[in-house]
Amino acid sequence: MSVLVTGGAGYIGSHTAVELLDSGFDVVVVDNLCNSNRESLRRVEALTGKKLTFIEGDICDANWLDQVFASHNIDSVIHFAALKAVGESVSRPIDYYHNNVSGTLALLAAMNKAGVSKLVFSSSATVYGSSAKVPYREDQATGGTTNPYGSSKLIIENMLLDCAKANPALSVAMLRYFNPIGAHESGLIGEDPQGIPNNLMPFIAQVAVGKRSQLSVFGGDYNTPDGTCLRDYLHVVDLAVGHVQALDWVANNQGAKPFNLGTGNGTSVLEMIAAFEAASGVKIPYEIVPRREGDLEGFWADSRLAEQELGWKAKLSLERMMIDTWRWQHGNPNGYLPS
Repeated sequence: MSVLVTGGAGYIGSHTAVELLDSGFDVVVVDNLCNSNRESLRRVEALTGKKLTFIEGDICDANWLDQVFASHNIDSVIHFAALKAVGESVSRPIDYYHNNVSGTLALLAAMNKAGVSKLVFSSSATVYGSSAKVPYREDQATGGTTNPYGSSKLIIENMLLDCAKANPALSVAMLRYFNPIGAHESGLIGEDPQGIPNNLMPFIAQVAVGKRSQLSVFGGDYNTPDGTCLRDYLHVVDLAVGHVQALDWVANNQGAKPFNLGTGNGTSVLEMIAAFEAASGVKIPYEIVPRREGDLEGFWADSRLAEQELGWKAKLSLERMMIDTWRWQHGNPNGYLPS
């Protein structure tokens, strides 16, 4: 039996593919490569010494997706495929709702036709919205999202809850990520954003290798210890392990349930810069600029439910996140493209 990984050539998907193969799963990856690179999966196979099946295509294509399920003995699905840039979603809402929401609908329909009832969904802490109290807990109200990306994830969560009510056989773990960073310790796979990075860590790393001249820190006047935003950063390998453990949960439970995956610690932008400089030995020039619309002052996870029910807890330190990020970026200054 195989695990279907949608968007498996991307940052989190490729790291999860490593953990799946190392855990003995057969892996089928589907990806349209709109914001990922086929090279990542070649490196996954090199790292693990195992083969996976890759099929290029778009999950919004219902007929193609039906053929994927008909051609492979799929037992469960991990669903990453989505557009994910918060800022871009504000200017391209139609694309985000079409790709993220319609794509998930097509996937659910294909799963239903094929009789596949186990799903791990890549959700986001953005579903808690702007008024949620920290630390975020799964029993808090969701909503009040501040951008179409977060809204698309919340719509999908509600779809999954409705589908699970209608189909008692359906089992869904909705994993609400906080801020994944880092890379595989080999330095062979890591985060490879297309164009200007939307997230802090890859921007810092690109400044370090000379691709960017300096970092803009959005806001230095927040009510935090150093005036900059606080976020919950976790190692992408810890996150990937969480998906493997969630597969065990969906195999033994019914219904749809959310789980926070984070460290439970808030780290500021300036603390991130200092930690990277210590790990890499490279000075990061930065400028504090006005706040960015939609940014929240600070949030982090309460991940005790994931520890209780999935047996998952973040283990890798901030220092390790920085060391692994630098190893990846230093060794691959252009990401998966040739130097």
